[in-house]
Amino acid sequence: MRLIDFHRRCRIYCRNAHVRKPLDTASRWRDHAAMELDHDTCYRALASRDVRFDGRFFIAVKTTGIYCRPICPARTAKSENVLFFASAAAAQEAGFRPCLRCRPEAAPDSGAWRGVSNTGVSHAVARALALIEMGALDEAGMDALADRLGLGERQLRRLFVQHVGASPVTVAQTRRVLLAKQLIHETRMPFTEIAFAAGFGSVRRFNEVFHGLYQRPPSALRRSAQPEQSAGAQGEVTLLLRYRPPYDWPAMLAFFKARAINGLELVSDSSYSRSICLDGVQGTVLVQQGAGHALQATIRFPRLASLPAIIARLRRMFDLAADPQAINQQLSADPLMAALTAARSGLRLPGAWDGFELAMRAVLGQQITVAGAIRLAAKLVAQHGEALREQCADRPGLSHVFPQPAHVALADLALLGMPKSRAATLSAIAAALVADPQLLDGRASLGEAVQKMCELPGIGDWTAHYIALRHLREPDAFPAADVALMNAIALHEGGTRPNAKELAIRAEAWRPWRAYAAQHLWASLAVNG
Repeated sequence: MRLIDFHRRCRIYCRNAHVRKPLDTASRWRDHAAMELDHDTCYRALASRDVRFDGRFFIAVKTTGIYCRPICPARTAKSENVLFFASAAAAQEAGFRPCLRCRPEAAPDSGAWRGVSNTGVSHAVARALALIEMGALDEAGMDALADRLGLGERQLRRLFVQHVGASPVTVAQTRRVLLAKQLIHETRMPFTEIAFAAGFGSVRRFNEVFHGLYQRPPSALRRSAQPEQSAGAQGEVTLLLRYRPPYDWPAMLAFFKARAINGLELVSDSSYSRSICLDGVQGTVLVQQGAGHALQATIRFPRLASLPAIIARLRRMFDLAADPQAINQQLSADPLMAALTAARSGLRLPGAWDGFELAMRAVLGQQITVAGAIRLAAKLVAQHGEALREQCADRPGLSHVFPQPAHVALADLALLGMPKSRAATLSAIAAALVADPQLLDGRASLGEAVQKMCELPGIGDWTAHYIALRHLREPDAFPAADVALMNAIALHEGGTRPNAKELAIRAEAWRPWRAYAAQHLWASLAVNG
């Protein structure tokens, strides 16, 4: 079965279903809202064991109580004995436990459907999923998450059941369990450290959840699996971050290398490393190509509880949740994009480590070259960033972390050698972030997010869309006033260079993936000199 048929025919819907738990003394029937896909289509995809379907859905076998990836090597169950779920969380909420053989935690993320206008998934759900991935329900409860989204708790639960097939709490618990199982398989970390690194509040809770899901203690899972990574230095964890191929890793490295800030980042021909700081705690990350369809991340950070947030930031930064086949398929309806996506099918949308850092970079880049903006950013880091307290012998170029908003808000930035108006904009953004740390969080829609950012002094439509594109991960953000994009259209389609209004009209054909169209246009300019 062709992948295009899968996208066309799999229409997600919700219905009430009865699922029987594995037989034991306490077995019983129970009702649940199960996210299902078209059964016959998914069953044919399961029978093909095609890796392209990995992560797009999960298979639950009613006779065993186990859910698997579509590439699981186990014998295919009879059609009448399987259910299909759009997410691992939905399968777990229905009472199924993860397969030990195909390891659902190793599946690539199926994040491309989240928050895109043509999928029917609401922007609020997409933002909630991103916040949960960053640990929002580890730090606070459902009421705090609902408040951040501007929704009521009941409404948020209803949206999750409708669009994800599982409650927010189940999504968060599934994330913890799958991360913990990955740490068991891929590291030599002690189980106590794994429990806290995965977001469990206690070792007791960690053991209870694993007993309930796998019917065995975590130690039994490690005995059956040799850790894939060797032990590193204390406070160092090396993990594989899976993605859906193709992935243009050289293009991603080239993007970051052209924008690397001295003292903060190091980019070679094969790896990216940088210093990081979360809530005053410092560390470093190193990312390089891993085995199979994955990047390998080596994280040095003394606070284990921050590991889920670090992983989430890296996944967003390197755009690991994207589905390039789905994106390219829709973009290729336009002749120009058909040529560009065919030439660079694995091109991703580079993200940002931190919203404040990206906002500073965007403002510094207003009306000057990339090289000029990076020189100013290096001065900002050197003069106002905190020195890295523990120097890395194997990463000698990392000396500082990026300045915090509170420090930038009080600094005289005009001394860095920039126009006073631009320095004032940087100071104003920093002060606004001090007053409202969630200022650069996503809003109810792309339009609302752009409008909110444009209320800040010195922030116009181009800067707001650029921040939305790289930090908020809005797939339809498009900085129509970007001169490079105008030049790219003139290069590829001939004629005079369009203005911002004309470019915005031209870009309508690329919805809802205008951000990826912009990245293809920028990349094409680099190729064409």
